[in-house]
Amino acid sequence: MTSRTRFSAALLAALAIAGPCAAADDDTWSAFRFLLGEWVGDGDGAPGKGSGGFTLAPELGGKILVRKNRAEYPAANGRPASVHEDLMVIEPPDKRGTARATYWDNEGHVIHYSVTRSDGGRGLVFLSDVAAGQPRFRLTYHAGAEEVVALKFEIAPPAKADAFQTYIESTCRRKGVSKAVR
Repeated sequence: MTSRTRFSAALLAALAIAGPCAAADDDTWSAFRFLLGEWVGDGDGAPGKGSGGFTLAPELGGKILVRKNRAEYPAANGRPASVHEDLMVIEPPDKRGTARATYWDNEGHVIHYSVTRSDGGRGLVFLSDVAAGQPRFRLTYHAGAEEVVALKFEIAPPAKADAFQTYIESTCRRKGVSKAVR
């Protein structure tokens, strides 16, 4: 191998190593990285104690993120068992760092959110748009230690857009991580 060929091979190897590192520094989804993957958990709130899980994954060549969620609530206090499923599509953040998301569920809800970082980058807040005569929603994820995420879903009444009350709180762990980690 000539020295020119060795130099070219070394340069290509360096670029191959540096390329992904450079891309990671300019990662569109860096704020969401802690949430990517498959999660399971249990929680409590207005619908009762439940369990379920969600996935968050890039789609369309990384142009969007898609969250799929399923929660199961057993029959309790005269209420029948129920299943909640939803789908959320997240658009990339704008220059200010605010992403947009649209949510649909099996109960017929459609919610439009602005998504911003919180807790010094350790969390995300999905805040619904204000719509006259409609409740407002806030979904917060906070990264904990050891592959655990705290989730809180809050609702504000139509006439008081910032008077949020907790509807559901949940602790989720990355699938495959033992409950003992909590």
